[in-house]
Parts: sequence; C-alpha cells; structure tokens
Amino acid sequence: MAGRVRMHSGSFFENVFDVVRLIPHGRVTSYGAIAEYLGSRGSARMVGWAMNAPHTQVTDIPAHRVVNRNGLLTGKHHFGSPGIMQQLLESEGINIENDKILDFETLFWEPGKELSIDK
Repeated sequence: MAGRVRMHSGSFFENVFDVVRLIPHGRVTSYGAIAEYLGSRGSARMVGWAMNAPHTQVTDIPAHRVVNRNGLLTGKHHFGSPGIMQQLLESEGINIENDKILDFETLFWEPGKELSIDK
C-alpha cells in the first residue's frame, strides 16, 4: 500500500481531496475509481464536482491527474484554458493525443489497490 486515507465523516469532498493528493506524479486515475474506493460506487459525477472546486478554493489538489474512465480529459474546461490540463499532464511525462491519454492502462493508478482506509 502506497498510503492511507483517513476518512472525514460527512465530507465527501475532503475525502476525495485526500485521495487525489496521493496520486503519484506521472500517473492518473478516474472519477469512478475514486468514488468506488470511497465506497460510493456510482458517484463519479460527485468526484468531478469535487475536482472542479480546487480551481477556486483548494490549491494543493492535483486535479489534472483525474480523468474519465476512458482516459479522456473531460474536465479540461475547468482549468481556465482548455490546454492547461494537458500541459500539466505533459509536464509530468504523460503523452496525450486528441484529448486522450496514450498508454492509459499503464499509467492508471487504482486507489483501491494502492491505498488503505482509516475510518
């Protein structure tokens, strides 16, 4: 296990932020993988809403590392400019073509396999 997440009672967004902070440099995960890890399978959209919040409130969240289940940069419009998310990922060595992460399966970070939960 690469890390532990201490669950915040009543704060889904804080739990999401804690998971996202642990995504390693040069790796990505999906909204759905985070939701499932947090025991909220089917709440990928809520994770997306949480990822939109850091752009205006929380500064230490690497939201650019969270993409959709197919490796598409579906949240890119929340970064101020459509190219910023791609630039951030490319600066970490991730190759992107047509808004899709190349070699997505290899770069995918699975929270359920990498983290444990402290409740």
